[in-house]
Amino acid sequence: MNQLYGMAGHLIRRLHQISTSVFTQRMKEAGIDLTPVQFGTLSALHTNPDVDQATLAGLIAQDRVTIGAVLDRLQNKGLIERKVSPRDRRARILSLTATGRQVLETTAPIVRALQDDILSGLDSQEKDTLLSLMRKVAEAGNDLSRAPLLPPKPR
Repeated sequence: MNQLYGMAGHLIRRLHQISTSVFTQRMKEAGIDLTPVQFGTLSALHTNPDVDQATLAGLIAQDRVTIGAVLDRLQNKGLIERKVSPRDRRARILSLTATGRQVLETTAPIVRALQDDILSGLDSQEKDTLLSLMRKVAEAGNDLSRAPLLPPKPR
């Protein structure tokens, strides 16, 4: 069993559990019904307005089925809107609503603050080192993912 506790996959899963738990608790304390993936979606749409669903999925490394369900929930909450693309009638262009922008404005400082809780036990230099190594591993393994992170396409 001790061997399991030192394995990368196990530790990554545990850190994901911790991250999700802290995020969920902070949103609950703020009276906001939002998941980490929903927050990432709102953030990506704020930075990349008027993208289609497939592009958005790549921007946050989510598969198209998952992002479809996330978008349904966000639309039902009135946080995003979908419009028919003028270039391709089959595609939907996504954007934040005024309410979505307000929720993002409210939650962004909370999410920034909870990063220290997720990485508790580390000093500032250790946090920087861990984040740098995590970025390096994520970038190196991007092609191994069923939902790789894809940079935005030039417009």
